[in-house]
Amino acid sequence: MKRQIANPFRRTGRGTPWWGAAGRVAAAAVLGAAALLAQSATQDLRLTVGKSIVIDYPSDVGRISTSNPDVVDAVPITAREILLNAKTVGNSTVVVWAKTGERSFFALNVEHNTEPIQRLLQETFPNEAIQVALARDSASLNGQVTSAAVAEKATALVAPLVKSVVNNLVVAPPGIEKQILLRVKFAELNRSRADELGVNILSTGAANTPGQVTTGQFPSARATRVEGVIGAPVRGTTSDFSISDSLNLFAFRPDLNLAAFLRALTTRNVLQILAEPNLVATNGKEASFLAGGEFPIPVLQGGANAGAVTIQFREYGIRLTFTPETTAHNTIKMRVRSELSTIDLANSITFAGFTIPALSTRRAETDVELGAGQSFVVAGLLDDRVTETLSRIPGLAEIPVLGALFRSRATNKTKTELVVLVTPEITEPLNASDRKPADEMYRPGLPAGLGDVIRHQEEHEKSMQVDPKTKPKM
Repeated sequence: MKRQIANPFRRTGRGTPWWGAAGRVAAAAVLGAAALLAQSATQDLRLTVGKSIVIDYPSDVGRISTSNPDVVDAVPITAREILLNAKTVGNSTVVVWAKTGERSFFALNVEHNTEPIQRLLQETFPNEAIQVALARDSASLNGQVTSAAVAEKATALVAPLVKSVVNNLVVAPPGIEKQILLRVKFAELNRSRADELGVNILSTGAANTPGQVTTGQFPSARATRVEGVIGAPVRGTTSDFSISDSLNLFAFRPDLNLAAFLRALTTRNVLQILAEPNLVATNGKEASFLAGGEFPIPVLQGGANAGAVTIQFREYGIRLTFTPETTAHNTIKMRVRSELSTIDLANSITFAGFTIPALSTRRAETDVELGAGQSFVVAGLLDDRVTETLSRIPGLAEIPVLGALFRSRATNKTKTELVVLVTPEITEPLNASDRKPADEMYRPGLPAGLGDVIRHQEEHEKSMQVDPKTKPKM
């Protein structure tokens, strides 16, 4: 880097002036004033440690002096070029004398070279606005970062390069986290009844209709593409396709409403909806749901209170816990844990006069990733029970031999399956200016569309109201 210095002492002619003594005195006065002016016109230069610049002096250099050689080293290269090397942090003044007698002053301020550290921070944290400032052996980190963890990592990154680091980074206020709404249905499917429920849809030749569709309990589901008219011989080909048997349900039309099908099964006591919770959780936070109750359990105490009995309560019922997290692909990744526990008196025990019931528990835990609005099913949680019922007529049932005619024993086998249907959705809070869903609702008893007319009329009347403070006085 070269600097061109203007010379205020340029000669305009050749030879020695022929002035007299008065002329020489006047010339000396002018030269003295010019020297003082040159001495007061100090040029400020800023350098970084390890950098060098070259100054192009306007006249031949006679002598160079530095006030702090440890900070700046001044080396004449040619008769009119001066090399300044910044050695360490500090200040120094360089004085240059020309052979003609004029002097020039340069005030140098040598600072740390922040470029390597700044580049390191930019490469490590490309999305953060971090600025570094160095003062002697200390570094100051300034700017705004997205989290406190980023500030700590930036400080740890710069710490080995300097003696001390001052962390002046400001953590930006967090934005609005995304919220995930989880729509869940807990259903219990009676497998014994489901095996008895089947669907056989037969076609007599209507064009482009399936010939036969069955649910999972039938052998190998088959569909036939037929041609012709009703009553005519059926012509076409038959092909096999697989059906998922997780729910033992098969909808042969893609536009069939699955909820309506579930309601139809409910009326036949094949499927029972146990709970339909809707949970909202912040991105990365856990949400839980419990529908059930608590039952008491006696607990014996030890130590100084040995033999004493205290009561503790255990929870039972339908429990759902999930932790959602949105990904960079705008999908939802979440861990889901579902549990159904019921009191099982058949396996209860009696201790110290207390009857302690058992718990029948079905639990499933999984990690899934899917798009907003998509659904998944957790199934296969089976429960097989055998119930024996004894019916008898008191007194007559105890008669020897003939008593068997007055009592009966029935065995009932039930097989149920717990099914959990989950549908996650990404929701956002409404702003004050957004229209609420209730704003679109019509008033009860009014024809459709008339509610909007009344609402617009109310808004118009509200806008026409005069503020009493601004109302003109009559």
